[in-house]
Amino acid sequence: MNAPTQSKILDRNELRRQVAAWRAAGERVTLANGCFDLLHVGHVRYLHAAKELGGRLVVAINSDDSVRSLKGEGRPLMPAAERAEILAALADVDAIVIFPERDVRALIREIHPDIQAKGTDYTADSVPEADTVREYGGRVAIVGDPKDHSASEIIRTRLTPPRAGK
Repeated sequence: MNAPTQSKILDRNELRRQVAAWRAAGERVTLANGCFDLLHVGHVRYLHAAKELGGRLVVAINSDDSVRSLKGEGRPLMPAAERAEILAALADVDAIVIFPERDVRALIREIHPDIQAKGTDYTADSVPEADTVREYGGRVAIVGDPKDHSASEIIRTRLTPPRAGK
């Protein structure tokens, strides 16, 4: 892995220090999160739109156990370290953190992002962590293209071989 990509992948303590440094420099922080199990164009568009909100973009990736609890056995397709490395290679991404919880509430409480960016499969009212973001005065933004892409759907329709007799 190259050094610039690796330097974007932080543990929680490193992320807290980095966010504090960015804030001290007057920068805003946007948080995007997800499993990112199979990177597709919907993810790229979501992260690009999140970056366009301004400031630094932190991407929180569900750990392998967290993905399994959300998506079921057989997931994730790629381990968290590889998912993190792929996302860290994107120019729009400033930092990556892997989190073990099912949602990002704990991380939100730790770094207080100015904006939590969620994809268009949510509305401002349906974002599970919206209450946590609003507690400290942050805001939720719905960004990206229409939810026409899904790793689960790609796996189901393109990567799963048809069963005999179907």
